[in-house]
Amino acid sequence: MGVHRLSRAEARRIAVRAQLLDAARPDGLLDLVHGLTLLQHDQTAAVAPNAHHIAWSRLGPAYSPADLTRALESRELLDLRGLIRPAGDMALHLAEMAAWPGDSSWRAAMLEWVRANDACHRDILRRLEAQGPTAAKQLPDTCVVPWKSTGWTNDRNVLQMLEIMIARGEVAVSSRLRGERQFDLAERVYPAMTAVPLEEARLLRNERRLGALGIARARAAETMIEPNGVGEAGEEAVIDGVRGKWRVDPAQLDQPFEGRVALLSPLDRLVYDRKRMVDLFEFDYQLEMYKPVAKRRWGYWALPILDGDRLVGKVDATADRKAGVLRVDAIHEDEPFDETEVVREIESLAEWLGLEAAGSIAV
Repeated sequence: MGVHRLSRAEARRIAVRAQLLDAARPDGLLDLVHGLTLLQHDQTAAVAPNAHHIAWSRLGPAYSPADLTRALESRELLDLRGLIRPAGDMALHLAEMAAWPGDSSWRAAMLEWVRANDACHRDILRRLEAQGPTAAKQLPDTCVVPWKSTGWTNDRNVLQMLEIMIARGEVAVSSRLRGERQFDLAERVYPAMTAVPLEEARLLRNERRLGALGIARARAAETMIEPNGVGEAGEEAVIDGVRGKWRVDPAQLDQPFEGRVALLSPLDRLVYDRKRMVDLFEFDYQLEMYKPVAKRRWGYWALPILDGDRLVGKVDATADRKAGVLRVDAIHEDEPFDETEVVREIESLAEWLGLEAAGSIAV
């Protein structure tokens, strides 16, 4: 098979279609999550929690957050390390859990910390076995060696122990109570299934990831849980005007494309890998919630605007639930777009949230 040569527009359309953001909407939430492979949990609710926003941006007003609650309660979807995945995909993760820490030196250091706190580790297992779903704050800290970190997990011993136990496949998130994770023994949460062997599972996960991205680099910037690269999955491609080689899902080649307008979450996978976003869409964007107000160009939680196969601007919006409004402080236009369609999408978002659109709903 030769190298596929794509225009930038063709590559963008492949990416948009693979992310289920074209005009053909998915059939429902389960179909959506299977196609995307994951929804990222993030409780920031400046507009809506990320998992719900992602689902709404694909499914439209027919989506209800209760749909996700029901799918998690029925175990059709599972909460694995902050990512909501189809239950059937668990077979692709079990071997990696069993092999933890693998060949990673920093995970090996984590294992030594667990061994140093073996009594705490065993105590958590005993309590979960006896109590069932339990919040981290309800588990006593019996660690003798504190967890040291320069980040927010410093001295949060129970929480760090639980995260490691999830990675090892001992513990799972059973549910969320008012946004707080409830932990239980993994055997009570995950379906009984045979693990796909480790190397085969990695290849299949790369293929699933490429199917959800459409086009990606073989190797890309690392993230903590879900890689951005796809290894040797798919077929080789080059994009006119973009340096380097890509991997493309052959099922996405030569397919018709009909776009639409969508307001994306800042954590949407179409923009999550910022390097890929720039390469494909030439879009200038950053999440500015951690910047001082005076240094923000677009807003605390600005929503990228997708128009067909282009990222054309940002909507600076905030859900003011006390006032009952979706407050739009600005619409930033990077490229010309149909203002009527963007305003209609803002109003649709407000209606879905049970709010009234208010503020600067004009460019």
